[in-house]
Amino acid sequence: MEKLVFQNGFKKDRLLPAVNDDHGGVIVELKDPMDPNVFHNMLKASLSKWRLQGKKGIWIKVPIELVNLVETAVKEGFWYHHAEPHYLMLVHWIPETENTIPANASHRVGIGAIVLNEKRELLVVQENSGRLKGTAVWKIPTGVVEEGEDIFEGAIREVKEETGIDTEFREVLAFRQTHKAFFGKSDLFFICMMRPLSFDIQKQDLEIEAAQWMPIEEYAAQPFVQKHVLFKYIKDLCLTKAEKSYPGFTPVPITSFFDASTSFLYLNKDGLDQESSAIHL
Repeated sequence: MEKLVFQNGFKKDRLLPAVNDDHGGVIVELKDPMDPNVFHNMLKASLSKWRLQGKKGIWIKVPIELVNLVETAVKEGFWYHHAEPHYLMLVHWIPETENTIPANASHRVGIGAIVLNEKRELLVVQENSGRLKGTAVWKIPTGVVEEGEDIFEGAIREVKEETGIDTEFREVLAFRQTHKAFFGKSDLFFICMMRPLSFDIQKQDLEIEAAQWMPIEEYAAQPFVQKHVLFKYIKDLCLTKAEKSYPGFTPVPITSFFDASTSFLYLNKDGLDQESSAIHL
């Protein structure tokens, strides 16, 4: 039962627990169950306080267990910003000025892995799902980078999951950006060069119909590869890497200026002179 708090003989509405963000707004993270009417009173009282304080963006993180409170917040002017498996994020812009709340994440990141052995053979797969299912088209292993996972880590993981082959990441050879690809979001696709560390294929049955080491020329001769531009460029990259040097981009660890965390900058270190490398890296 809600505990009533009185001040000067009148009931005082409780406020939602909130922390200030870095942009003049507040973040509310709901945790405990509450009656929608109680939540409504707390939300209205909190909004009044935040307006007086000159707050801007108001974020409310609603766990899936408290989804019954969403309608109440929407009626007070909140809208959906994004959703994850275990929560929904609502947001509201208070001032009568231009809304500067950043949009939800706009891109998905994918990888394609070129794995060549010393016999000029390419590691290829046939998919057991998706558009290429049942087409007998051989393609390089591909996949989506997971949240918090670096590009090179995603490439190593995807190859291992699909084919059982252990690899060493060498470099990014190229990347493609396409829009409206996945639920209206954009897609970044990185083509990665990998060196095999093992050779015994153990394919993933769920997503992969078949996997093998294939001579590059046989892969390149597929009508589908010759017809579709992206696959044609992948074929050209395979042939070029097998025959001569092709400059790629390798990951260099760098420290963030903002929070001292480590990330990776992908660049062609061979293209930098030694003095520049010593200064910047």
